Amino acid sequence: MRMFKGLGLGLLAAALAMGGAAAQEKTVKIATEGAYAPWNFTGAGGKLEGFEVDLANDLCARMKVKCEIVAQDWDGIIPALNAKKYDAIMAGMNITDKRLEVIDFSRPYASGLHGFATAKDSPLAKLEGTGGRLNLDKDPEGAQKVIEAWKPLLKGKTVGVQGSTVNSQFLEKYLKDVIQIREYKTTEQHDLDLAAGRVDAIFAAQSSMRATLDQPEFKNMTMAGAGVSGGVLGRGVAVGLRKGEADLKKAFDTAIQAAIDDGTVKKLTEKWFKVDMTPQT
Repeated sequence: MRMFKGLGLGLLAAALAMGGAAAQEKTVKIATEGAYAPWNFTGAGGKLEGFEVDLANDLCARMKVKCEIVAQDWDGIIPALNAKKYDAIMAGMNITDKRLEVIDFSRPYASGLHGFATAKDSPLAKLEGTGGRLNLDKDPEGAQKVIEAWKPLLKGKTVGVQGSTVNSQFLEKYLKDVIQIREYKTTEQHDLDLAAGRVDAIFAAQSSMRATLDQPEFKNMTMAGAGVSGGVLGRGVAVGLRKGEADLKKAFDTAIQAAIDDGTVKKLTEKWFKVDMTPQT
């Protein structure tokens, strides 16, 4: 398999500019989690599906390269990228300062809110701001005020969250003094524990929770509290790349911008999330 790693600047630029079979022979290997519906998941017969699988194939076509998409557990996804097991990550990964210390990112290809889900008959269903939005960057004082208003209801509750994510970082920063944080390997695991009553709530991306709550077994669950963005929750979902891969970053940036400009990102997010999640940056 031939990766971008071995290509010089001029050769890569020429390859991306070509429209023929020679360009199609180049391969970009992209890792996704395969357990984060509807961003990415493993469907029937073990086939990877979801928004990011569709978008990855679209971006590779624009870059005129062959796309190879593989599944990788979340907790090892960045180390394996830096170990050169693949070239890029598309796995619902938000841009954060902490991650930028070890990897680079493309420009964002999606953005959304994060928040709680709980049982409809739970007191937590009445968390302040339900249906509204908080931005930790644009209105930090207003966001902090709402978060403080959550604490009396959340005190002593157990909240499930996927480990090593921006969601777990949010809980650690703002609510660890009042809640019990229970970390999970995948979002599917904490969804099931919420339905079984083993946790009082979960905190996750609303895009993922919306898909979960549409399933019959979660009909008694609801999203609660204001949706949150910014701050530790990052600056949008983007392609994760190794440091120093300037050509590949430029190729992804150009392809993503084209997919935004022609409405492809809007179309795909509405298909998978039922809402336009095109980034505004």
